Amino acid sequence: MPKDGSGAKASEGEICIFAPWPLFTITIEKLSDEGDEVYFHAGGQGVWVARMVAGLNGRPTLVGPVGGEASCVIEALVRAEGIELRGVPVKGANGGYINDRRGGDRKEVANVRPPRLDRHEIDDLHNAALAEGIRCGTLVVTGIPDGEVMPVETYPRLVKDLRANGVIVVADIAGSVLESIEEGLTLLKVSHEELQAAGLAKSDDDASLMKAMEALRGKAEHIVVSRAGAGCLALMEGRFYEAKGPEMAAHDHTGAGDSMTAALAVALSGGLDPREALRLATAAGALNVTRHGRGTGRREDIEAIVPSVLIEERT
Repeated sequence: MPKDGSGAKASEGEICIFAPWPLFTITIEKLSDEGDEVYFHAGGQGVWVARMVAGLNGRPTLVGPVGGEASCVIEALVRAEGIELRGVPVKGANGGYINDRRGGDRKEVANVRPPRLDRHEIDDLHNAALAEGIRCGTLVVTGIPDGEVMPVETYPRLVKDLRANGVIVVADIAGSVLESIEEGLTLLKVSHEELQAAGLAKSDDDASLMKAMEALRGKAEHIVVSRAGAGCLALMEGRFYEAKGPEMAAHDHTGAGDSMTAALAVALSGGLDPREALRLATAAGALNVTRHGRGTGRREDIEAIVPSVLIEERT
């Protein structure tokens, strides 16, 4: 059945992820005295969101450009994680990076930038995302670094087409991509650092962040602002809420926001009301910081800590 009375056929649990920046990642760690450990993964924001969708027992379909030798590695690694891939062939080669974590912190050893797509490749990517978004009924929009991969004008066009066909659109975007979208998002997830970097929030205090959220109301029906280890703020159905998960000893903060985005998409796809979606997302983000790897966690563990998430209305 359509989710909002228009033309899209909803498929509960099926989530399309628009990922214009899929990468290969290599991480070197020293976990014992026996030597180094080397880990190979597909990466990029879209992949991390898709990974968490799968961890929440959703059925993710990743839509993104693939090209060059790196594409063979990325395609194999993505599918090995149970993520369906709708790859759009491009002439350039996928980018990637190598991180050395043997000293505890991430040290970048190499970084290969992704290609900039031509207009025909952009059209193919738009069509693939539109088709898969309509099929799934829910699509997550992930961003690109400013000035890379493709013009930001691709985003408002895609969002407009998706919403015209009744698709739930969850976006985790910032910078020029966020600025380019004027309306149409079902839910926007953004971090407090991104709001400050854009000049929308003068500081990270609640009053400043809430004022920034008010300024973004025309872009999205619901807005969630992650605040690293301080929980999140949300503007949902015209009301402000603060959500805090249980305290966890953080192993790695990176990836918590992507886990939240995935959980929000899965929850809305499953028909949960916005507050319950916020509760699930807060639990997913809180658990992810305890783990190695971005966008990881199991649904049974996340649901076990959902009752510990505190949500309070703010004024």
